[in-house]
Amino acid sequence: MMFQLMRLQPDAVALAAWAVRHGVLSPDGDYGYALHALLYTVFGEQAPKPFRYLGSKQGLLAYTSENPETLHQYASLATPDVARALGLDELDARPFPTTWKTGQTFGFEVRIRPVIRAKDGRERDAYLHTADTLPAADNESIAQRALVYRDWLTKQFSVEGAAQIVQARMDAFCLTRVLRKKIAEVDGKRKVCFVNGPDVIFTGQLQVEHSEAFARLLARGIGRHRAFGFGMLLLKPAKLC
Repeated sequence: MMFQLMRLQPDAVALAAWAVRHGVLSPDGDYGYALHALLYTVFGEQAPKPFRYLGSKQGLLAYTSENPETLHQYASLATPDVARALGLDELDARPFPTTWKTGQTFGFEVRIRPVIRAKDGRERDAYLHTADTLPAADNESIAQRALVYRDWLTKQFSVEGAAQIVQARMDAFCLTRVLRKKIAEVDGKRKVCFVNGPDVIFTGQLQVEHSEAFARLLARGIGRHRAFGFGMLLLKPAKLC
């Protein structure tokens, strides 16, 4: 199985200009849809995901099953404005592990959008989904919100018995509006909408429970909106946490 960690260094000015010109910048300045659109423009159905944009200094990281030669071939066909926006001239990739030792621990960081999908297809903040069952005094507690999101994250890690959380803390939380396009077309164009929801960063330590399932978790990502900058599980040695 080919599995790569890819890095790009988007040009902040060119990225912003491209996003505004194509109408894919959210009111809150989130670049998730713009980067999704740019990656798809260059790599098509093989667009790397999940990915994480860490800002103009640290750039963009992504997991991909494509080999470096193929990535560079696709990148060489991009138009100049797209190449500048994504920083394709600095595209770099290296092999990432695909086998993991059961019981091994790692430090992790992940940006998530902890939402629950309702029967009608709409998404609801996981905290609001459970708020009705919480004591009234706890309804506005940031600590209670963190516990709900941690429980949500625990369930994501446990899919197929992949991993378990050893410790975790919510390092950042805000509500953001992300841009999405509806499937139904209006005059040949997909209608733009803005979806408000939780934008959360968790850090901590995890323990691998099942090697193959953990590899699939890394490749798939955590939760929803994985093609828009959420859900990429970043790892580091546990002793550095």
